[in-house]
Amino acid sequence: MTPSTPGSPAWVDLGTADPVDAERFYTALFGWTSDVAGDYTTFLLNGRPVAGAGPLYGVGQPTAWSTYIGTDDADGVASRVAANGGKVLVPPFDVQDQGRMAAFLDPGGAPFSVWQPGTMRGAELFDVPGALTWNELNTRDLDASMAFYQAVFGWQFRNSSMSGLPYVVAKVHETPVCGMQPMLPEEWHDDVGPHWTVYFAMPDCDAATDRAVALGGSVVRPPTTLPIGRYAVLADPQGGWFAVLAGSR
Repeated sequence: MTPSTPGSPAWVDLGTADPVDAERFYTALFGWTSDVAGDYTTFLLNGRPVAGAGPLYGVGQPTAWSTYIGTDDADGVASRVAANGGKVLVPPFDVQDQGRMAAFLDPGGAPFSVWQPGTMRGAELFDVPGALTWNELNTRDLDASMAFYQAVFGWQFRNSSMSGLPYVVAKVHETPVCGMQPMLPEEWHDDVGPHWTVYFAMPDCDAATDRAVALGGSVVRPPTTLPIGRYAVLADPQGGWFAVLAGSR
């Protein structure tokens, strides 16, 4: 993954019910430091930005991680989202001189955002322990999701499988940038809506899981071995889901 590449995930941040406790939890889990400006926290790894966190603004909004897909034209993305069955939640706006962002729902209801970089490019580290390593859409209509994201971002797709289940890898100029998988009824409860999952690289999935629990988090899906490595889906103390992955490469 390369920062600021249009069409690839460029940033992730956490909307949380307790920013102070989120800072405690994630800095202890991933070895991050924090840079607080107003009500927004930028998490740093080795002095370089890797993720962010801020308070919740909507009544009843759950604590959740957001995926930001890089673009060089946030307004154009907003137009394509609306034209292809998505919903514009927050129209494009400038974040001072740092960049331009917008927030959307895809046709299945999965939230996502875009980031058009200014002085802030997005994450500056990927695929190292404590940094973002993968983003994955869980959807109840895989074909419709593929059609939507292809129209909005121009993604190409490679059909694959993961543990015998369908899996799609999205690509930009033949470079894999994220994944998509169907939410099968036997795997997902009806009350869990379509969503993007963020994966952070860790050297030891099981140790990271134990550490998260010791810090007050919980296990959504226990450590599991896949061809790409060993992963677990966890929740922070406020209920925000995220995954850790110890890759086999």
